Amino acid sequence: MHTPSPSRRTLLAGTAAAVGVVALPAGQGLARAAGTAAPAYRWRNAMIGGTGFVTGVLFHPAVRGLAYARTDIGGAYRWDDRAARWTPLTDHLGWDDWNLLGVEALAVDPAHPDRLYLALGAYAQSWAGNGAVLRSEDRGATWTRTDLTVKLGGNEDGRGTGERLLVDPRDSDTLWLGTRHDGLLKSTDRGATWAAVTGFPGTPSAGGQGVTLLVAAGRTLYAGWGDSDGTTANLYRTADGTTWEAVPGRPTGTSAKVPVRAAHDRHTRELYVTYADAPGPNGQSAGSVHKLATASGKWTDVTPVKPGGTTGDGSSDTFGYGGVAVDARRPGTVVVSTNNRWAAVDTLYRTTDGGRTWTSLKDTAVLDVSETPYLKWGEEQPKFGWWIQAVAVDPYDAKHVVFGTGATLYGTRDLKHWAPQIRGLEETSVRQLISPPTGEAHLISGLGDVGVMYHERLTASPSRGMATNPVFGTVTGLAQAADRPSYVVRTGWGDHGNGAWSADGGRSWAPFAAQPALAKDAPGPIATNTDGSVLLWTFVHWDGTKYPAQRSTDNGATWSEVSSFPKGATPLADPADPARFYAYDTDTGTLFASTDAGLTFTARAGGLPSGDSQFQLAAAPGRSGDLWLSTKWNGLYRSTDGGAGFTKLTSCWASYTVAFGRAADGAGYPAVYQVGSTEAITAVYRSDDGAQTWVRINDDRHQWGWIGATIAADPRIHGRVYIATNGRGIQYGEPVR
Repeated sequence: MHTPSPSRRTLLAGTAAAVGVVALPAGQGLARAAGTAAPAYRWRNAMIGGTGFVTGVLFHPAVRGLAYARTDIGGAYRWDDRAARWTPLTDHLGWDDWNLLGVEALAVDPAHPDRLYLALGAYAQSWAGNGAVLRSEDRGATWTRTDLTVKLGGNEDGRGTGERLLVDPRDSDTLWLGTRHDGLLKSTDRGATWAAVTGFPGTPSAGGQGVTLLVAAGRTLYAGWGDSDGTTANLYRTADGTTWEAVPGRPTGTSAKVPVRAAHDRHTRELYVTYADAPGPNGQSAGSVHKLATASGKWTDVTPVKPGGTTGDGSSDTFGYGGVAVDARRPGTVVVSTNNRWAAVDTLYRTTDGGRTWTSLKDTAVLDVSETPYLKWGEEQPKFGWWIQAVAVDPYDAKHVVFGTGATLYGTRDLKHWAPQIRGLEETSVRQLISPPTGEAHLISGLGDVGVMYHERLTASPSRGMATNPVFGTVTGLAQAADRPSYVVRTGWGDHGNGAWSADGGRSWAPFAAQPALAKDAPGPIATNTDGSVLLWTFVHWDGTKYPAQRSTDNGATWSEVSSFPKGATPLADPADPARFYAYDTDTGTLFASTDAGLTFTARAGGLPSGDSQFQLAAAPGRSGDLWLSTKWNGLYRSTDGGAGFTKLTSCWASYTVAFGRAADGAGYPAVYQVGSTEAITAVYRSDDGAQTWVRINDDRHQWGWIGATIAADPRIHGRVYIATNGRGIQYGEPVR
């Protein structure tokens, strides 16, 4: 076992509100001309609404209207009941701390309402950093951090179990943290230092789930253990905080293999536990709900519906159980959720008599998703839920129930009418961004899991929802014809084909009439030339196999292979010459170019940085052959002759992604934006003098972890830039004018 490090540092939290305005100080790794001050920027989310897995929700038991939510890759949030929106609490985590945007668990102190604790760490793999614990005395406005020497897995299997973090009800200075591979940890100084609990009976393993939940039932603590085979112990308890024992009489079998969540009814002194045959959110096919009378030790099976039957169409009705919450004021009132129930669709079951009878809340539910219409997923009606492992009942309002799904957080105030309770919580993983030069929308986005969206307004979820015909999951390519902005193409994983085009700037879509055979299993990025007459589509299989590009001159009706195109490269159209395309071969560090509209490609500049598929090539708008190459820590390169030669810029030492926007007044070159480094900090920078000098435009409260996928700048509004995050949606900033 590892003993966590006692290293500590105090941090400013994310925005105190959903919007932050900061006048940046000098320094902070900036390169600037004499007399140039860093601009004051305002940062906001382009609203979509959720779009990611909400893995936990916790109402504070002693403060009306106070709640917290955790997500698998988008950090933690605090609910503002008066404003009816969520406030992000972890946006201050920067580039080097990207792994900490996955929240493994959260905890509150019932006796000290302002205290909040977060256990952070997205991945427990060898390539990921160690976890950390953040602790706050002001509900997440500011934090003190302790770095651990163990890894946590907030975005791994089992991320919807829990909570794995608990304040000891007997002593507010004592905290417990269940880990996946390093057993049970304990702190006696409110999370400042941690040590392994030597007497805990669970045996850690490198590939197991470890501790799945920690819950207090009075003064007794219970810990779920996720590595049971269905017959061995999977629930432990301690009455004195020192001696742990397996809970006798516990349920056994496949349907009670993994304890997922637990909740204690203090009135009846009963502990409700949900079980499944796997930790979820995927892979569950069996499950159950049991309650333990903690005074007598008697177990009772109170499962609402046994998995394994058939649905009306004959499909197998397999699922597990996930969330559980008790009504703090009404004895015997409990809500549980099914999970991974795809055939009959997941539901919440509610009982008011301790589990003797249950009512499915889905059966009478009226769903209103008008605020986030993408939740219809191209259908007439939205689904009630899926991946439901987070369930909470407001301790001050029994009819205020919320539950998380793989894309949103639904809430009700009357147990019948449900709507997303998601304002301020944005968890999209963003892959592609376009800011059109004309038209209704200033932004079109390509996203992980939820396709392409056309943003008529940045302050409301797109009214058309996601792009349909076909509906996409994850997007792999998005491109617009420079001289014909009404023409847009997209590629990705679709329900009826993996490529589509739009003739109205992205408002409506039609699938390509045909697609190359490779597009079925390996859809990659796409490019279109300035007038939209030529398409180049490339392909990389999930196993890493790369293929040549395919070319179409009839809007995707027919395709032909371009054998001279470097396999797996990302195609780039020249923004001024319809006959020119470019591609950067990251395997060899060579720029390839075509002057015959993509029919053939020839090598130009070579000897450039290689070995990383995420190097990015960009073209300055309105200029033929003006190319910019971001090569991460190898720096930023520029060519003004169509890739015949490149010069390395000296104004920054690292560059991850570059974009161009409207020029500053009096400037002769577009504003250049990048995620990169000029000195020590990886941040968002802007240059108004062709990258001779840079100013940092984000700040220490607005960093959002890893932001190296892509950015876009507005060609109509100087200073506005759109940042793709991996879990905090689309952030856009503009100068305070």
